[in-house]
Amino acid sequence: MTLFLQLILFLHIKDSLMDSACIMGYFPCGNLTKCVPRSFHCDGVKDCENGADEEYCGDNNGWAKMFDEAHKKTYEVKEPQDCCLSQFPDICECKDTELECVEANLEAVPTVSSNVTLLSLKGNRIRSLSDNALFGYKDLTKLFLQYNCLSNISQKAFYGLHQLQKLYLSNNCIRYLHQGVFSHLNELKWLILDENPIVKITPELFTGLKSLFFLSMINNSLEALPQNLCAQMPLINWIDFEGNKIGALSNSSFVRCDELTVLFLSGNQISLVKESIFSSLRSLVEIDLSNNLITEVPLSSFKELKHLQKLNLSYNPLSLRTEQFETLPHLHSLALEKIEIPNISTRMFQPMKNLTHIYFKKFRYCSYAPHVRVCTPLTDGISSFENLLANTILRVFVWVIAGITCFGNIFVIGMRSFIQSENKTHTMSIKILCCADCLMGVYLFFIGVFDVKYRGQYKKYALLWMESLQCRSLGFLAMLSTEVSVLLLTYLTLEKYLAIVFPFSNMRPGRRQTLLTLLTIWVIGFIIAVIPFWDEDFFGNYYGKNGVCFPLYPDQTEEAGGKGYSLGIFLGVNLVAFIIIVFSYVSMFCSIQKTALQTSDVHSHIHMDVAVANRFFFIVFSDAVCWIPVFLLKILSLFHVEIPGTVTSWIVIFILPINSALNPILYTLTTSFFKEKLKQLLHRHRRRSLFRNERKSLSSSLVWTEEPIVQLSTLKLGFLHKKSFGETVIKTT
Repeated sequence: MTLFLQLILFLHIKDSLMDSACIMGYFPCGNLTKCVPRSFHCDGVKDCENGADEEYCGDNNGWAKMFDEAHKKTYEVKEPQDCCLSQFPDICECKDTELECVEANLEAVPTVSSNVTLLSLKGNRIRSLSDNALFGYKDLTKLFLQYNCLSNISQKAFYGLHQLQKLYLSNNCIRYLHQGVFSHLNELKWLILDENPIVKITPELFTGLKSLFFLSMINNSLEALPQNLCAQMPLINWIDFEGNKIGALSNSSFVRCDELTVLFLSGNQISLVKESIFSSLRSLVEIDLSNNLITEVPLSSFKELKHLQKLNLSYNPLSLRTEQFETLPHLHSLALEKIEIPNISTRMFQPMKNLTHIYFKKFRYCSYAPHVRVCTPLTDGISSFENLLANTILRVFVWVIAGITCFGNIFVIGMRSFIQSENKTHTMSIKILCCADCLMGVYLFFIGVFDVKYRGQYKKYALLWMESLQCRSLGFLAMLSTEVSVLLLTYLTLEKYLAIVFPFSNMRPGRRQTLLTLLTIWVIGFIIAVIPFWDEDFFGNYYGKNGVCFPLYPDQTEEAGGKGYSLGIFLGVNLVAFIIIVFSYVSMFCSIQKTALQTSDVHSHIHMDVAVANRFFFIVFSDAVCWIPVFLLKILSLFHVEIPGTVTSWIVIFILPINSALNPILYTLTTSFFKEKLKQLLHRHRRRSLFRNERKSLSSSLVWTEEPIVQLSTLKLGFLHKKSFGETVIKTT
């Protein structure tokens, strides 16, 4: 009744939320007052009148959006043109004024007509560039020198290239560059120095690059950034230092980078972000600090970045505060992948009203940013944005297993009540075990009910559901069923162990002791299941960290108290119980076999041994199948091994209920006593059926033979009457 009232209250809360504008899981249609579900985003159907639901389908915030806006003009594909160069090596390919000399085994820059505009020398064996190596190519705009293992570039190697706009020197062996080596490249806009073992750079290296727009030095060996990095290139717009060994950032590194809009510093060794280090980057649109060693980001680090649209802090050992993003109301995209957020709350993301994309480590975190259109990961293996149970197999089998578990246990309770056993205390224990196992079926049944309730719209109510009293109540019910079942199985095993291994002892419990033991087991199970409710600050939302409300978390997401408690239950109580059960059944089998060998009727006892061995094997096997995956899951989580959420869903829906579903069969239907009773019942039923059939056939045969006898008697009487009448007539005559 209480659970029913809670459901009514929950529905009332949900309906009240529906009345407010843009509730959890909905987003507004641009400047319209209409709100649509997050699942409508980019589904190919125009649900908003202004088409706002079909915008931002890809995360093109930051540099991608800028690039698209800067290149909105479409260019027509040009037809191949004839070569306009009068001089070039035969091994090269010429088109118009562009020359391709890729993998041509060249050891030096070839002699080419001076009107060349594009020169590609990729994949050759050019080890050095001497002074004036490219002198005379005054019209050259693009130069590609990748994959040459260039190690020595003269200070005047690029002298005379006044029109050069793009220079690619990536994937070479450059360790050092002379200061002023690029001083003659007044029109250079793109400088690519990726995949080179460059250890150090200075601002003087970029002297003369006043028009430089894009600088890329990915996967070099830089250990630090110089002060006043942008002093010689005031128009620099994009800097990429990904994959270096930069350990610290100086406050003066970006002082004069007024035009910088994109900054990539991912894959370095940055451990500290100073409070005002990015304050001068007033035009910054995107910053990537992922894959570093950052443990803390001061609250005011990005305060001055009013144009920042995209921030990537993924893969850092970062501790986030509740007020961490209050200074970023204009942010559109936030990446927090592989970051644990134990103090996560909706308040943490509320200031970012314009956020359209967010990337988390865990699916459940998405519930705390319900106003964001796109949130990943899309599922935790158990639930998805659309459904409480992520896939069709889970949705179908939760009902199947719930039905089997409930029916099997109720059937055994009825059978045990109908068929009287000599050992009434054992029968009582089995009935109590069936009651505990039946609770697991009830738990699965309600999970199926709420899955149907939230079908297609789970994301709207995920947070409300996981924090609701209903979810916690179901988690409590599942934990109560699991622990009481484990303790009862251990008790029944020990009881059987004492009876078989020590048959002449007086250690068998009576009815009163059995009742007291069963009551104690239920009290212990209740205490185990209810303890996490006592102190929520210590245990956290112990039962509400996934959609099925069961506290089996492979990624150690619990608070410190919940984590220790979970390990104590699953690797403490349950593991010890499992070891006791296995040891007891092995000992019982050895004892039975030893006793059988001492008897004379070897053949019958061999048959009995096989039957006992089979039964004991299936009891131990079902326990092993049920609990070994749980033990392994918890042990692997201690070593921080990444475990897919799908594994948890299979364990909760398929594996944990195995004992609850099989216990009625193993502890009742496979016993010799109940087999014999079933045979007797079937035999009596057959005898009664046969007897009824015989009575019916006998009664029908009697009815059939009565009529001829009556007819025959009548004929005889008529004949005698006629005979006497004839004689009388004769006599009279």
